[in-house]
Amino acid sequence: MARLLLVEDDDGLRAALVLALGGLGHEVIGSPDGDDALRVLAAEARQVDCVVLDVMLPGSDGFEVCRRIRRAGTLPIIMLTARSEPIDVVVGLECGADDYVAKPVEPRVLDARIKAVLRRVTPAVEVPAVDPASGSTDVLELGAVRIDTRAMIVTRHGDRLELTPTELRLLLEFALHPGQVLTRQVLLDRVWDYGYLGDSRIVDACVWRLRAKTEDDPARPALITTVRGVGYRLDLP
Repeated sequence: MARLLLVEDDDGLRAALVLALGGLGHEVIGSPDGDDALRVLAAEARQVDCVVLDVMLPGSDGFEVCRRIRRAGTLPIIMLTARSEPIDVVVGLECGADDYVAKPVEPRVLDARIKAVLRRVTPAVEVPAVDPASGSTDVLELGAVRIDTRAMIVTRHGDRLELTPTELRLLLEFALHPGQVLTRQVLLDRVWDYGYLGDSRIVDACVWRLRAKTEDDPARPALITTVRGVGYRLDLP
């Protein structure tokens, strides 16, 4: 069971989702706007496992609330929105969201997405075991980017990168399969654990975010390259 903060200004929808998600085993705190949600988190941040956040809110919109939550830590955030154009997905992820779900949404679909996000809080990508006898290393070198697979710390030119759990899992998936083309569906299955529930646009948006943090020129990526019509590939220098 997860303890959720559901931020939705539509009273009827909020009540329906609180009831439905509660029936699926979650404890749900309903909040009508962003300011109230931030007050709840300030009082109970350690007691909330995931935030389900509507975009269109009175006062501070969901994007701004998402930014403020993300600045405070890595609490999983799912954007709940009627705005599902690609640019809105990118903006939501750029604000720090871990996922988005377009309205109208079936409670069981939202439940599956919540569970998948919570599974990603601790990266579960398996990395090769270190063998001291052979001198193998627990650091993956990707040019200027280095991944400490024990501490799960990523640096670039020696500076630590602040990656979300999803971004870290995505980078690890690429790093463990250099030179291989990974399709969007493969990435949805391995990183997001969504299978048929997934939307490939979230892959594109997350790759875009990851490039912004790892590439010298994100507009001309040299590390994570696009294989048009297929997916993405990590190219080592």
